[in-house]
Amino acid sequence: MKREKSKPMEALIFIDTNILLDFYRMKRSDVSLKYLEEIENHKDLIITSSQVEMEYKKNRQAVILESISEVKKNININLSVPTILSDARAVEIIKKSKKVIEDQQNRVKLQIERILKNPSKYDPVYQSLQKLFRYNSPINLNRDNKLRFAVRKLALKRFILGYPPRKKTDTSIGDSVNWEWIIKSAESTGKHIIIVTRDSDFGAVYDGESYLNDWLVQEFKQRISRRRIIVITDKLSAAFKLVDVPVTKEMIEEEEKVHLSQKEFSRVVIL
Repeated sequence: MKREKSKPMEALIFIDTNILLDFYRMKRSDVSLKYLEEIENHKDLIITSSQVEMEYKKNRQAVILESISEVKKNININLSVPTILSDARAVEIIKKSKKVIEDQQNRVKLQIERILKNPSKYDPVYQSLQKLFRYNSPINLNRDNKLRFAVRKLALKRFILGYPPRKKTDTSIGDSVNWEWIIKSAESTGKHIIIVTRDSDFGAVYDGESYLNDWLVQEFKQRISRRRIIVITDKLSAAFKLVDVPVTKEMIEEEEKVHLSQKEFSRVVIL
């Protein structure tokens, strides 16, 4: 008997800043742009805010330079050969190839400079996310939304009381603002919630599965509804699948590569 396709979840998606910055870490630009295309096509499902916009723009340049440094590590054009082989045809081919690589590196350097200086014209990730941040939506807490004052007040209160999501070293109420806005969006729309983040403030990851912080689960049930569902995941592709947004095999594979590289980066930093 043919198995029926599961019904899409009627949910809103909150995409944390660290996930948005992954679009610069993906090696395949076509896959990165495909994710952005789906975000653009489903802006009505995306919970966002000027807080997320600020965090993205605050960290964007650093992540671009980090990604470029990784590319440079994998390119070595300082080739040398013994004198006895200096007239060999293979050496001439190497020299020509070296010149081609140097020319392409210079083109990449110019492109990077343009992206850093004028992102609205040369950075496709920035251009796409600007459409999200500028989108007039009841679940976008931008600077024109007067609810931002009430949300900040609640966020400050929970920050002072030490409520999650919050790191021990946090000096800002950013995560608290995001959580209070998630709660407000769930309350005003009647929708389920999906949080996409790698931030340990929101919960734990064990054996590939994400688990929302115990207090946040309890708070969501008390403030919203025991019948309402809240899901946390560290993969945007998983969130898209839940709400029936198209996801390709290439998108899943590329996101997994980014996750593995970030885990390795975190391990090195900790060591």
